[in-house]
Amino acid sequence: MSAKPQAPTSLPDPSNLRDVLAYWMRLKRVEKGWSQERLAMECDLDRTYVSAVERSRWNVSLSNIERFAQALDVEPWMLLRPPGR
Repeated sequence: MSAKPQAPTSLPDPSNLRDVLAYWMRLKRVEKGWSQERLAMECDLDRTYVSAVERSRWNVSLSNIERFAQALDVEPWMLLRPPGR
């Protein structure tokens, strides 16, 4: 049994888009009650890729941002908007 998903505990650096993307992906995933594995399945991507993106380890293509946005029911640009703006 996996641990319950936890929302981000701090805001990202607004000048680092990888951190901003990671923040929104994790927040929206947790709001849906999804694991990284479930999000990966919904996007037809590997779970390790989702994990790396949520840890700001990978640059993400626009195509994959679009996949994440569709799965999370948000507009793609919203995943790149710094929180509070």
